[in-house]
Amino acid sequence: MNRSKEIHSFFNGQPFSEGIKITCGILIPALIFSFMGDVRTGITLSMGAMWTSIPDSAGPVRDRRIAMLILVPMIFVISLLTKTIHHWPWTVAIMLALLCFSMCMIAVYGARAAAFGTASILVMLLNVDDINIGNQNPLVHSLLLAGGGAWYAFLSLSLSQFRPFRLPQQALAESMMHIARYLRLKADFYDLNKNLDTTYTKLIEEQVEIQQKQDNVMELLYRSKTMVKDTTRIGRLLVIITTDMMDIFESTMATHYDYKAIRDTYTDSPSLKAINEILQKLAHEIDNLAYYITINRRPRKLYDLDKELERVMELANSSTKEPLVIKKIFANIRKLIKKINLIYRYFEIKDINLDNHPFEVNQQLLSHQSYHPKLLRDNLTFESGNFRHALRLTIVMLVAYGLSQFFALGHHSYWILITILVIMKPGFSVTKKRNFQRLVGTVLGGLFGTIFLILVKNESVHFIVMLFMMVSAYTFIRHNYILGTFFLTPYILIAYTFMSNSTNTLAIMQERVIDTLFGSSLAFFSSYIIFPSWERAQLKVSMQKMLIANYNYLSLVFRILLDEEIDNATYRIARKDLYINLSNITSVFQRMITEPKSKQKNAKELNRFTIFNHVLSSYSIALLNVVSNAERKSFTNAHLKLMRKTLLQLSQTIEMYEDPGHPSGFRETEWNSGAVPVDKEQPINPEGKLIEEELTLIYKASQDLNKICHEMHLT
Repeated sequence: MNRSKEIHSFFNGQPFSEGIKITCGILIPALIFSFMGDVRTGITLSMGAMWTSIPDSAGPVRDRRIAMLILVPMIFVISLLTKTIHHWPWTVAIMLALLCFSMCMIAVYGARAAAFGTASILVMLLNVDDINIGNQNPLVHSLLLAGGGAWYAFLSLSLSQFRPFRLPQQALAESMMHIARYLRLKADFYDLNKNLDTTYTKLIEEQVEIQQKQDNVMELLYRSKTMVKDTTRIGRLLVIITTDMMDIFESTMATHYDYKAIRDTYTDSPSLKAINEILQKLAHEIDNLAYYITINRRPRKLYDLDKELERVMELANSSTKEPLVIKKIFANIRKLIKKINLIYRYFEIKDINLDNHPFEVNQQLLSHQSYHPKLLRDNLTFESGNFRHALRLTIVMLVAYGLSQFFALGHHSYWILITILVIMKPGFSVTKKRNFQRLVGTVLGGLFGTIFLILVKNESVHFIVMLFMMVSAYTFIRHNYILGTFFLTPYILIAYTFMSNSTNTLAIMQERVIDTLFGSSLAFFSSYIIFPSWERAQLKVSMQKMLIANYNYLSLVFRILLDEEIDNATYRIARKDLYINLSNITSVFQRMITEPKSKQKNAKELNRFTIFNHVLSSYSIALLNVVSNAERKSFTNAHLKLMRKTLLQLSQTIEMYEDPGHPSGFRETEWNSGAVPVDKEQPINPEGKLIEEELTLIYKASQDLNKICHEMHLT
């Protein structure tokens, strides 16, 4: 995608839209009341709007609506209580402890519940100081804060009703851009200048991103039957393109080869360059589609992919090497091109038929968050990461609040508490990363804001720059925290000059940086010494879940060989479970390698385990595609025996991590040798030979997994 398209995509993308919406929601009340001569009322309303925007992240309208409508009365209750008791520090400490612990624990109900909890704690922190509220009594002040929250909720939900498909469009385009990146990484396997191990690592990391983005699109589209069955053309387009892009990603993931052997065999051949070239163009074409979906226009092709494929195939066929593997690669690329061309044709069809669309199946793929009180009760134990985090945060917040009462920490000591709240996360690695981002963003942003305010004295310029910083902060804060913090700091500094008419910018900046350093230090060291949560504690469980997901997916192949019917829902659920666990185990590895060396366990082996699972999953997906479309006469007893050996190998590996106290619920696939519906003497045709080759690769991958798991189990 060229630079102009990237810029255009950014301004039409989801992060920038969020930034504009939040900025308008916060700024409009302040501007209206400032023109009426009542700045303080406007600022109070804006504060309520800001808090309400926190749980309003991308997702189904129903979930966002419920979160905001519950938060608005919470804002009123918490602010009223805080303003009523803030003269008595011990009472404030008790309320702070209860609120921190309870709001951290509700994170067991998902990311939106965690954001809701963060917003609720922020309400107290920004009301806990003896801030001058003018002529407003605590009741009026609290009502205004809640009114600001209600205003923001109204604005956000109205925009969702006005453009119901805008958010799914943006989410789909974003997921497509990640699939394009995945294809480029696949192309790197055929570039002799690219390191294979580095490419594998990047590929797996990108796969995690794709899984998250596709889940987001599915949530937005399939949470509402009315949206999926909408009669408008754009609604139908989004549904069918989402399904096709999932298939494209699956096909891309399924095409896995011994890239080292391919490089060695075709080093002097033009084939590698030809494959790299066509894959790069496929990625450009997907990026191009994503761009036009983002800007809501009919797309225009960049290339004639069929002609491009024929051209590079002629280039590859000029090689003197045996082209068997190369032909297989090009056959898979042709399937991808066919799918992309089909998506382009959708935009030319006036009436898109969704009668055969697997709506009910895709509904089953959605994650279903339980809100049963039992989930909360089950997490009230030291084995729960959420429980340990809730205790840790409560203790550190109380320590910070106590220090602010006994020592003069400035006029805005609540900045320390806010820093601790936003930095501290359940895991050490995430806290460490957020800590670094917060410090760098705050220091650099503070320097920029201070220099700007010293050099520029014009209030109109101040307002324009503040508006730019505000939009930028809310655009990036959820997607790139270091950039979001960088823009947030000068925005706050400029806002303070407007609210207090203060010219002592350097003192405000100095106080903010010192408070950030103090709060981040408390957060960082407490994550190491107070009920720490290390990835190694959950490593065995995550590994076992990954192995079980691979076993369950491969068992579908086994059942097909036994002439069983596999319905679409069973297949798609098994595939999603495989993708989710691949994403989870990759995330565990990424977090572990950022922990202290003394706390890491088998990090190198876990990296190999992750790669082996990626290879096994790719082979499994490819095999299932072949077996599903093969004729019965292609199956032999040799296939069944090899499949059985593979499943047995995997089940033995799974049993290494079985904990009698916490059974996984794993069950082996039943095997009845007398029910084999194939002829033992049946000759192997080309299709049967391909199945045998794939099964052999899978068996070798399962052996590699068993070996690495055995090594890790002994240490």
